[in-house]
Formats: sequence, structure tokens, C-alpha cells
Amino acid sequence: MSHHAHSHREPRPPRQRLFAHGDLRLLVLDILSHNGSHGYELIKAIEALTFGHYTPSPGVIYPTLDFLREQNFITVNEGEQGRKEIAITDNGRFWLDEQHAALQQIKQRIKARTVGHELRKNPAMKQALDQLKGMLDQKVNRENASDRTLEQIITILNRAAEEIAMLESEKLSDE
Repeated sequence: MSHHAHSHREPRPPRQRLFAHGDLRLLVLDILSHNGSHGYELIKAIEALTFGHYTPSPGVIYPTLDFLREQNFITVNEGEQGRKEIAITDNGRFWLDEQHAALQQIKQRIKARTVGHELRKNPAMKQALDQLKGMLDQKVNRENASDRTLEQIITILNRAAEEIAMLESEKLSDE
């Protein structure tokens, strides 16, 4: 392999790809650990989990299920109306337990990706966030902010975060 080919980075896949291959296997098993399912229901469950951000196509789900079946992590049986009943095996549960940390990381990543999406559904919130980003971009990138200015900006952002955190605890006592 020439060093030129090596330095050439693969073009990044579009942001759509929330999961690597192994991630989807874990998510599928996690869903199956709560109850058995069909392929279509798994697709819907993952869609719900990602707030509609990601809908795995059958072309992605079925190879994942094939892999899990080959590993003896799931069983697939003919159910009523020819729908395949998918269930997790003891092997599958064991592997899922072993992968607990990885699964939590995947769920955190989904959360991080979707929280912004949920916020932006509110037009006023979207505008406020866009304005904040625009202002940061102008101050930091275009005006080449000094270290002192950067420190001030960071202080303001931290203070805003603290104030927002305070709001949170009020809400709980309200109910």
C-alpha cells in the first residue's frame, strides 16, 4: 500500500449512520431481552428509540438477525401468519450482559444526538440556539477572539448551564 493511499482518508459517511454494525446487534438483543418480536417490530422499536432519527432498513436488520442466529444469540421460529417469531437465547442474554458498558455508550450516543433534535422542534428554542451558535462563530472564528475573550465566553456559557440546571430542580417540587 503506497503511503499516498494511506494518508487518503475515506470520505465520511453521512451523519445518518448512528450505529456501527456491532451496535445494532446489541440494540436488537437489548430489545429482545424485554420481549420477543418480529423483524418489523424491531425496526419500529429502534426507530422509536432514536426518536425517528434512524429507521434500519430490512437490508440492515435481517443480516443482523442472521448473524445473531448464527451465534446462537437468538432463535427464529415460524409464528402465526408466517411471521417469524424472534426470541433471545440464554447465550444471547449472557453476551448482552458482557456488553453492558458498550450498550450504555450506544444509548448515550443516541441521547446526545436526539436531544438537540427534540429541542429544535420548538421554533423559539431553535432560533435562540441558532443565534447563540452564530454569535459564537462570529466572536471566536471571525474576530479571532483573544484568550481573555474566550475565557469570558466560557464563563458566560457555564453560568447559563448552571442557571438552567437550577430551573430543573424547581420543576420537580412543582408537581
